[in-house]
Amino acid sequence: MSNLDRALAEISAIRGQLARATEFRGYGPATFAITGFLAVLAALIQATWLKDPAGHPLAWLTLWIGVAAASAAIIGWEMVTRSRRMHSGLADEMIRTAVAQFLPAAAAGLLLTAVVARFAPQGLPLLPGLWQLLFSVGVFASCRFLPRSLVAVGVWYMAAGLVSLSRSGGPDAFSPWTMGVAFGVGQMLVAILLHRGLGDDHERG
Repeated sequence: MSNLDRALAEISAIRGQLARATEFRGYGPATFAITGFLAVLAALIQATWLKDPAGHPLAWLTLWIGVAAASAAIIGWEMVTRSRRMHSGLADEMIRTAVAQFLPAAAAGLLLTAVVARFAPQGLPLLPGLWQLLFSVGVFASCRFLPRSLVAVGVWYMAAGLVSLSRSGGPDAFSPWTMGVAFGVGQMLVAILLHRGLGDDHERG
């Protein structure tokens, strides 16, 4: 390895260390509030037009996977654009770090959903609780470079997931509010805590 290659590798390593040690400011409160609203809207749609989700599991899955995909797209778009304003030269490293923290939980949720839907459809009522628990794991993994108060969000999703699992065998197994309340409240809580924790930077963004 030439001196130039070694110097570039060292610079890259230093940038990576800085990214991992810097509080990430690429998430905006308003975006998370929007995703919370989407969760509540999806719950209202299910309550109004999908009154028998157990009899139409594909429609139920399509609705909630669609909401998750839309929310991820909205958050991802803002994360990229906002990071370039907030972190300038470190933006790419910060984005990669943010994605790496949450990606394992997201990938596990996607694979779990595919396996349950394909091979164990009788387990579909468990999915809301499992989704919430995996989301909790992702939040906890991300907390080390976010405002510490966001630990409360991880606790919320863990508690909501456990409650959802405890009710998955009863008449409320496919209740729209199992998802609507958990993610509606959870995402609004993220928005409030980000606003308080990151303060003026988000106001300027």
